[in-house]
Amino acid sequence: MSDRPNQPQKKSEFVLETFKTIGLSLFFAFGIRTAVAQSFYVASGSMQPTLEIDDRLIVDKLSYHFQDPQRGDIVVFAASESVLTACGLPLNFRDPFIKRAIGLPGDRVEVKSGKIYVNGQQLQESYPARSPNYNWGPATVPPKSYFMLGDNRDRSCDGHFWGFVGRDRIIGKAIVRSWPLDRLGDPNANLK
Repeated sequence: MSDRPNQPQKKSEFVLETFKTIGLSLFFAFGIRTAVAQSFYVASGSMQPTLEIDDRLIVDKLSYHFQDPQRGDIVVFAASESVLTACGLPLNFRDPFIKRAIGLPGDRVEVKSGKIYVNGQQLQESYPARSPNYNWGPATVPPKSYFMLGDNRDRSCDGHFWGFVGRDRIIGKAIVRSWPLDRLGDPNANLK
């Protein structure tokens, strides 16, 4: 008996299994990217000195489904039309914004004399490049919204221009700087 008649069948089974494996791998890779974590590129200096231009971040897209953003979190969000307009960007601009959560729902926030106050208490921060050179508020953060500022306070188009970010616009929390390699790790490690 010859094995020849079975060779085309074995070859087609191999090809089919290879396509299944590749397809399943792509499905899981895409699923993880869209549901669990995603890499983002820092395109501006609005978060300096914490994040530098060209840094790459891994953003946790899952944890905010189980808990709310906390004050001090570095948050990635999709900009609304009002944010884009306030920043002078075209309405078809799709890059996400990266800012720090300062005011949580219900907080009363004010920026005055180079200091930030949340609920009447001065916010103790170690991450801004310099004190803000503007006054803002006081204003109460609406329900399901957040007040976000860049760490480079005077050079950031942030909440002091456009107000609040709705919870539904938040993509996730920056948890790891993945590039450059000499700064690999938690973007807040030295700031807490």
